[in-house]
Amino acid sequence: MSLALFRRVHHLSTTAWSRAAQLPRVAEKKFYAIKGDVLEQVLPAFCAVAGEDGVSLGTAVREQHGRDESVHSCRPPDVVVWPRSVEEVSALAKICHRHRLPIVPFGTGTGLEGGVGAVKGGVCFSLRKMDRVLDLHQEDFDVTVEPGVTRKALNSYLRDTGLWFPVDPGADASLCGMAATSASGTNAVRYGTMRENVLNLEVVLADGTVLHTAGEGRRPRKTSAGYNLTNLFVGSEGTLGVLTKATLRLYGIPELMVSTVCSFPSVQAAVDSTVQVLQAGIPIARIEFLDDVMMDACNRFSGLSYAVSPTLFLEFHGSEKSLEEQVTITEDITRGNGGSDFSWAQDAETRGQLWKARHDAWYAALALRPGCKAYATDVCVPISLLPHIIVETKKDLTENRLTGPIAGHVGDGNFHCLMVLDPDDPDEVQRVHQFTERLARRALSLNGTCTGEHGVGLGKRALLQEEVGPLAIDVMRRLKATLDPENLMNPGKIL
Repeated sequence: MSLALFRRVHHLSTTAWSRAAQLPRVAEKKFYAIKGDVLEQVLPAFCAVAGEDGVSLGTAVREQHGRDESVHSCRPPDVVVWPRSVEEVSALAKICHRHRLPIVPFGTGTGLEGGVGAVKGGVCFSLRKMDRVLDLHQEDFDVTVEPGVTRKALNSYLRDTGLWFPVDPGADASLCGMAATSASGTNAVRYGTMRENVLNLEVVLADGTVLHTAGEGRRPRKTSAGYNLTNLFVGSEGTLGVLTKATLRLYGIPELMVSTVCSFPSVQAAVDSTVQVLQAGIPIARIEFLDDVMMDACNRFSGLSYAVSPTLFLEFHGSEKSLEEQVTITEDITRGNGGSDFSWAQDAETRGQLWKARHDAWYAALALRPGCKAYATDVCVPISLLPHIIVETKKDLTENRLTGPIAGHVGDGNFHCLMVLDPDDPDEVQRVHQFTERLARRALSLNGTCTGEHGVGLGKRALLQEEVGPLAIDVMRRLKATLDPENLMNPGKIL
């Protein structure tokens, strides 16, 4: 690297440190930031591994990699690097380990809990250049992907194979990022979450060591061999290592898919139908709940004309004969609970429009109050307790004059309040904060969880301690200290 280029990037980085010093910091024992003398050593080393075009200290680039889709403030890293292979990730991690620099993995930035913020400065590993689909085994229903591959890119790649990857959080997230947060989504009720669909992971640890959690190249559908290291890293949110490959389960594309929308006279009736459909043993693929406020927002945003009332979006997968039975039983159950205004869709285009409206719920909620921000809550409770918690939540929103349309993957007990608020109104910000705390603790009191799929990140660390208790937190801390004794991997998150 030339002296002139070094001086220029050094000036940019120094300016960034000045700004970062004004940001609120997470209370930790140490604050890491790349100082001038260290920068002088690591920049040439980074460039030697990733190339000069694979290293950036530009302000806009760093800020882009210091935020996700959450309400948490931007926390830019000091440096962004773009490795192109696991060997480069390992080499870059070794440099960071040698100089005690924090490492923050970055996929697509679609997270909702501030997981990519560099709260201690350090180095962002942007993984988008590692975007190959590897080792597809059609006959075994599995595939291995690099961390830059998104779920839509994988399903596009699989288009002519008769296979698909069904875990669908809505956003076109990277698959390794989905593994890191244990994401799920609309299809989880039938196909499970990322935790059930990851067979093996390649992980670069804090010191640059490369680990294969189930053994290199192994991809059995089940195993009883030792500790489940794969699931240790699923949901670890980058705090234990950088995920550089994931081996995933695939599924056969169903012969037929049929979707329907059904409105109800009350929240209780809609959620009671959900519970009864599941209790009847119907292998439903998706069952999504939207309350009246959310339906009104979706109608306006997506140009629809559905009834403005509590509504279920349902989808069935299978053969023609099996679908007839599923649909008949489900329709009987829903009509018994006052369900009406059925709207059916079988062709791919109509189904796509229906589910696009559901996936656009975030933007539809934001459109209710232009210029405002949104925060998505993420609780999950045992299915039988869904009616109680949703009715109580609706009452809480009304009493506290809050805009919080509800949408949820109610088939597995998970729902979201999409809180729309004016960040410049301190009173409203405070009321939203108090509401989200009450909602999370309401879920915990019902033996649920404060996060069904978004992860802990920055905002739910205190709630995690309440959820699992001090002993479990202590075990997590000891695991973290064993794998990352210098606390370099995405510090300030989860624990």
